Formats: sequence, structure tokens, C-alpha cells
Amino acid sequence: MHPLDRIKEAAKGNPQTIVLPETTDARTLEAAALVVAEGTAKPILLGDPEAIKKLAGENNINLDGVEIADAANHPKFNDYVQFLFERRKAKGMTEEQAAQAMGDGLYMGAAMVAQGDADGMVAGALNATSNVIRASLHVIGTKKGIKTVSSSFIMVVPGVSYGHEGTLVYGDCGCVIQPNAEQLADIAIATADTTKALVGVEPIVAMLSFSTKGSAKHEDIDKVVQATEMAKERCPDLLIDGELQGDSALIPSIGERKCPGSSVAGKANTLIFPDLDAGNIAYKLTERLTGGEAYGPLLQGLAKPVNDLSRGCTATDIANVVAITAVQAQSAKA
Repeated sequence: MHPLDRIKEAAKGNPQTIVLPETTDARTLEAAALVVAEGTAKPILLGDPEAIKKLAGENNINLDGVEIADAANHPKFNDYVQFLFERRKAKGMTEEQAAQAMGDGLYMGAAMVAQGDADGMVAGALNATSNVIRASLHVIGTKKGIKTVSSSFIMVVPGVSYGHEGTLVYGDCGCVIQPNAEQLADIAIATADTTKALVGVEPIVAMLSFSTKGSAKHEDIDKVVQATEMAKERCPDLLIDGELQGDSALIPSIGERKCPGSSVAGKANTLIFPDLDAGNIAYKLTERLTGGEAYGPLLQGLAKPVNDLSRGCTATDIANVVAITAVQAQSAKA
């Protein structure tokens, strides 16, 4: 089964409530209608109800079965403001500033998630990634034991046996430019969680470098080794090894030759890149050179799921990310 089909089937099994705050964009409204038709989630459109209905009518979008929440007159507006103020007052935020922030759909949507009025949020069709992450960090915060918000891509590569039947998860490819060892350990643990939740298999995590087990010496390699040890200490049951070159991580014969006895070498389904240069280049080359599919960037490390969109996304793209976010929400509750 294609990974996206598996994700949608899982989402249908226990539909989660996903808030969509960018309701001045017809793509968001069309996506909400698609989600209802597919049964993968219960979408909430957050915004001006009259403007939403007008835009839907102009674009022949049927919003039957889609909940619309009035952002300007939300019954829990003051509760959300107080919640944000309490979270951010130590950083110097005033109640007036909290109220002003809550006028932004990203902040209100994140507050709905933080307060349990929605299970996840999807945004980014109109907003920059930095805005989506900032609102999510300020309102929701990071998962217990994780200090770093990062991203991953689900890579589906046709005609290969690497990873899980040609499916691999790459991290981080979109957020942290030069992670230190602690951040790299956070990225590895969070990406492993993504593999388990969305691919549905046990993560086998390779910490990548230009060296395999001491074949070269450099401080960049030392960082990867240190991050691997940190991740092992924090998650002793996680199958993780490093430092490994890409071929050592993926190809059984090379993994056995270079790392005999490794539980990861030659078997990895989760690849952790040492910096954003490597991760971003690798996912784009994988996608273009293999004719593969890249699903992401999927945000990870937050206490509750939020996902970012490309500003060039289609309504179908948004609906797919809603399904992914719903499955992440299921996993977060498990």
C-alpha cells in the first residue's frame, strides 16, 4: 500500500479535528471540502463566517459538513488570550500584546490546539514557515524532553528496496540550519517518532556523515557521534547508529562490510542529516533523480501537531497534509 493511502486509512479510523486558519484562500476551503468527502478528519475553518461562505460560493465549493469558527467573536477568545499571556509573560508579553497576537489566525488556531479544542493545525498556504513555527512555539511549545522544532520528509522512491519498501524518512530538511549535537539528537528522536506514526514501522535510524565509524576525523563527525550517544542515552530502545555514510546506512552488503554487527547499517529507514545543507540537497536530489515523491516538510518536536504548507500548494496538497496531521494527532494521544 502506498504510504499516503495507509495514512488516509489510519486517519479515517479515528478522525481528528484539524483547524485551518487561512480561510481567505479558496484552496483552504476546497481542501476542507475534500477532507470531509474523504472522511480523513473533521476540519474547522477559522475566520469570518460570512466572508468564508461568500468565497465558497464564488468558487462553487460545497462546505456542507465543515465547521466554521468565528475568529472575531470566538467564545473562548479571552481564555486563549489569558493562556498565551501566562505562557509568555516571563518573556515580557503583556495582556494587551497577547490579545493583539490572538487576532492572528495562526495564534488562535494554535491556541485551539493547545487548549484541546482542536487536535492539530495546518497552515502555510499564505504564511511563511517562520510565522507558522513562531505561533506554534509561543502557544503550544515543544514536546516533553525535546527543545528543538525540526522537520522531516517522507520519501517514496519507486523501484528500490531501501528503507521500508522504498519509503524513507529524512530529517531535518527544512528548519535547523546548523544543529549542535543536542539539537541533532532531538532531530533524530523526533524523526523516529514520525517514522513510527506515519510509515507504521519501527524506526531504524542512521546518523549520517561523510565518515563511517572513524574512517575520517573531523569535528563535524565528532558532532554526529556525540548526538548518536545522546539519543541512545535518552531512548535506549531506539535502533540508532552512527556515524554512517549513506551507502553504509542503506546497502546491506556495504553495511555488513563496514559495520559488522550493526543493527542499523544496511537496514536504515530513517536518515538524519548533519545539517540543513545536506538534508535539503538530499531530499531534492532524491525526488528529482529517482522520480520519487516527497511529502513534507512535516513539523516535529511540538507538543501537539502543527504542519506547514508550501505557498504554492494545491487544495489536494492541503487535504493530504490534514490527513498526515490527523495521524500525528492520533499518535500523540496513544
